Order: sequence, then structure tokens, then C-alpha cells
Amino acid sequence: MKVFLKTFGCRANQYDTETVRAMLAAGEIEETVCVEDADVAVFNSCSVTSAAEADLRASVRQAVRRNPRIRSIVMGCAPGSPVRDESKAQLRSLPSVSHLVEGADILSVAAALGLEHVSLQPAAVQTGSRALIRIQEGCNQHCTFCATTLARGKSRSRPAAEIVREAAILALTHPEIVVTGIHIGSYGDDCDSSLGQLMLELIQKVPEVRFRLTSIEATEVDDTLRQLLSLNPRRLAPCLHAPLQSGSDSVLRRMGRHWYTAQSYADAIEEIVGNSEVFGLSADVIAGFPGETDDDHAATLALVERLPFTSLHVFPYSPRPGTAALRLGNQVSAPTVAARARELRSAGAARSSAHVTRRDGGRADVVVTGRGRGLTEDYLSVVVADPALPRRTRFQATLEGIDGQLIANPVPANHS
Repeated sequence: MKVFLKTFGCRANQYDTETVRAMLAAGEIEETVCVEDADVAVFNSCSVTSAAEADLRASVRQAVRRNPRIRSIVMGCAPGSPVRDESKAQLRSLPSVSHLVEGADILSVAAALGLEHVSLQPAAVQTGSRALIRIQEGCNQHCTFCATTLARGKSRSRPAAEIVREAAILALTHPEIVVTGIHIGSYGDDCDSSLGQLMLELIQKVPEVRFRLTSIEATEVDDTLRQLLSLNPRRLAPCLHAPLQSGSDSVLRRMGRHWYTAQSYADAIEEIVGNSEVFGLSADVIAGFPGETDDDHAATLALVERLPFTSLHVFPYSPRPGTAALRLGNQVSAPTVAARARELRSAGAARSSAHVTRRDGGRADVVVTGRGRGLTEDYLSVVVADPALPRRTRFQATLEGIDGQLIANPVPANHS
């Protein structure tokens, strides 16, 4: 049997696909990158936006056109939960789909593949230049626009000892490990721990490797985590993706994001970044949420311009089946949503450009991600001056701006 794997969405999904890949390898099942050669396709889905689910459906149909005999399994967020029967029915109606697997139920994927006595050991080596490690699953919050809680259930933390063991193995071959999950800031709520305590333990017990956090709420960064971000940049990348969604308190309330206000978010960010010389800061922002007024949009733009963002991820509001936002009135017109998204993207692009300019001439801690390409600690994509450096190499560099790109020139080992 040959299996084709395709992943949509976040790094948590990418980690789950790596686990499926490791399961296939342990069972001596061949993975193929060519859908025409596959007997089975496993699609790991995302349901954050309607566009993400549309991409999934298009990919399933395209696979059948290219290989009429293929059988498809859809896992991840799109299969959802019992309250999303309409979405499930759409997926079941797709040609070739034989099984829907909710979330990251790898044993159910194995059963759908017809595998017995499977190994669910995490991958010792992953396909990416940077490794991924999942620390928790699910989310206890109930944002009115989000279908992820419906699909993934309540937050569940992995045992710290298990995470440390996996990280130690991955660190043997990967210079950076990205800490991921559905809501990593809630880590430890169910086991008398915290994300800060976990990261401190990982840094103490897994030497050399650079850790990086994925998305985390700004107000969930505790003192321990804040100190690690500012005082230990070689071990924990000084970089944060802190979802904002809106700079208007009234919109935040309609979104169900009750745990912060625009001001408390700003206060947390300013405390986290502090006087750091190098810090990458990004955020998600939703344009045109139901009920958003011109003043609400202006408040979001003002906050984006006030805070030290280095990039911005802008999403036009996308109605998701089963979410509470569908019951809200005052829908914003499509042209207005598009115009507000353009303004926000323009503001984000200006921040990104300014950050690149600031970094010209500075030092960086670079991981080679591909031939002639690298990633800095503050999440800047750079050109590696020496294209012969192997993928997964980590080196100190000076950055040089040429034609709008940053070139990473290796610093000789005997230079401080």
C-alpha cells in the first residue's frame, strides 16, 4: 500500500501529520509524494476559514481526477464534532472519501488504513528543517467565530516528562524545535503546571537546541516565560505570535474574547517586548467581524500602529458552521470587509518593511531552512550568503540589506 499525505493549516496539524508519517514508517508502509501512485490519500484538514475548507474539497476532487482508484481519509478539524453535521455531510459526499477522523485521532487513522498493531511513537526525525512538538490539544475558550473548539474539544496537557523525552530526541537532528498545540498558553491548567514551567524544564534538560513558541495569548505570558524570552534568546527565540483579533473592546466582547481588553493586551505586549534589541512580534487580526463599525476598525488600526509589531496576519471575517457568530446581527458588507482588510495588510506590510530596515547591519542567529535560505530568531526569512551550508545548520551571522532582502553572512567562529 502507498499513502499520500497532505496537510492544511497550522503547525499542530503539521505535527499530527508527522506522527502519521512515523506510524507509516514503523509499519513499513510506503509514503508517496505523487498522488497518481497512491492507493490511499490522508488529508489533514483545517477549518479556520471557509477558504481553508474549500481548498480541502478542491484537493480531494483533484486527487480523484488524477487517480480515479484512490481512497481518501479526511482527518483534522474539518470533520468537526456532532454539532457540525452539515460540514460532515459535505465531506462524506466528496468522491473517494471513505473515512472521516475527528481531530488528531491517529489510532482511527490507522484503523481506516487497515493497519493493526501500530506504533504511535513520535517521529525521531521530521521532514522539516525545524522540528515540531505538540504539548497540548484542545481549547477551553469559546470565541464566537472559532470552530476549533468544536472540533478539538477541551484543553488536555501532555505530561512534561513525555515532552522532554521527545524534545531530546528531536534535538539530535533539528537545531530548532517549535512548541505547538491548539492553545499552548493553557498548558498545565489541568496538571498544576504552566507553559513557563514547561519551557524552563525543556531549556534545562534539552541542551543547545533553540525553542520557539507558536501562537499564545499575550496575557498568558507569565513572569517565567517573559524572562526566558528576554534573557535567554539563544534557547527561546525572542519571538511571539500573540492573537489580537480586534483593537475595539466592543468587538472583542462580541467575539467572546472576554479575558483581555485592547489596553490590557497593549500593556502585556509592552511588558513582554520591553527594551529588547531584537524581538519578532506578530498577531492575527480579523477584518469586518459582525457589528464592527468604522470607529472599531480605526481603533484596531491605531493599536497596530502603536505596538511594535513586525508582521501581521489579516483575515477577513469568515462565517463558520456551528459558531455563535452566525447568530450575531449587523453583518459587514463584503466590499467593506475587503477594504478594511487591505488597510490592515498595508499597515502590517509597513511594519514588516520597517523591521527589515532596522535589522540591516545587525547580528542574527540563523537556521538554514533550505538551499540558500534561512530563518532568524525573530522570524525573518533571509538569504544565506553561503549556499553550501547544509539544511538544519545553525550559525551566527551579520545581516546585510541588498535589494530589499537581508543577506546572512556567517560570522567566523573565532569572532565574538
